Amino acid sequence: MTTSNIPSLKIGNLDIYPPIIQGGMGVRVSGSRLASAVANEGCAGIIASVGLGLYEDAAKSEFVELNNIALRSEIRKAKSLSNGIIGVNVMVVLSNYEELVKVCVEEKVDMIICGSGLPMDLPKLTAGSDIKLIPIVSSARAFNIIYKKWKQNYNRVPDAVVLEGPMAGGHLGFSYDEINNHTARTLEELVSELVEYIQGVEETIPVIAAGGIWDGNDIARFLKLGASGVQMATRFVCTDECDVHDDFKKAYLTATKDDIAIIKSPVGLPGRVIRNEFTVRAMNGETIPFKCPHHCLRSCNPRVAPYCIAKVLADASKGQLLEAFVFAGENAWRCTEIVSVKELVDQLTKELEEAISIPS
Repeated sequence: MTTSNIPSLKIGNLDIYPPIIQGGMGVRVSGSRLASAVANEGCAGIIASVGLGLYEDAAKSEFVELNNIALRSEIRKAKSLSNGIIGVNVMVVLSNYEELVKVCVEEKVDMIICGSGLPMDLPKLTAGSDIKLIPIVSSARAFNIIYKKWKQNYNRVPDAVVLEGPMAGGHLGFSYDEINNHTARTLEELVSELVEYIQGVEETIPVIAAGGIWDGNDIARFLKLGASGVQMATRFVCTDECDVHDDFKKAYLTATKDDIAIIKSPVGLPGRVIRNEFTVRAMNGETIPFKCPHHCLRSCNPRVAPYCIAKVLADASKGQLLEAFVFAGENAWRCTEIVSVKELVDQLTKELEEAISIPS
């Protein structure tokens, strides 16, 4: 129940207040502890499914099962700690994508958020369930493709859509040149275009803005542009409950604005990271030999990749940053302290309430 002029984010029968979805962060950054804490504050808590299983030294035959077991465990832990809204982020590019979606269906999560590719068959994989299906896109054009395909093939449409702009952390849905030269369209432009597109369809489909959103003023700005809510990830790293190692969080706390860098990821996409010694070595063309028994990302060619992105991110989650880096959003350098999830959500809500009451 809302007690202010802040609207809730309604996705089907789900009511999210304040209208914030915590972004899924892999590898092993947003797990059950963070997701449950966020859900307990009325927001949607999201577990990132990528690389949850401790598969590094496992045989190829064990890769899928280890990750299935780990995801199932994280979902059950989150549900045991919260009666709120728990979802899972599943990357389409994962070689075990279908298996992870199956686990989500069996465990009856509230929502599946899918990015890193277009989830064309997601309705088929979740048939018979009441799970809310939410694709992540970087343009109205991409959403149009999903919308028409789902409607034609499955007679259903996305329950909501996340529009992720060029200021997000991790792998980005824009070209390296667009990001590096600051020529990518702004999140404001992209959200406005998508809102206008959706106003022309029959169904009510909430738009959720993501990428670089920092405070309540940012949330208010996108609500006034027609978004129904926001997705935030970077802010939730610097919380007590974030599942990642303290040294990972420390990288955020000690970063300066100039430390936020764009790299060319081994999987062929630009990625936003916090610059450290390893990123400098990687940018200078150094290679780190590795064996790839799992081929966890369909877009990765291990024969030419300079290093294993999965290993790098797994090591980072453990705080082993000598040969690893941390993904981060454009505003990560603005993190200056570790707070509880409750403190963060209370602050965002207060800021949003004040900002939304100011006339446009």
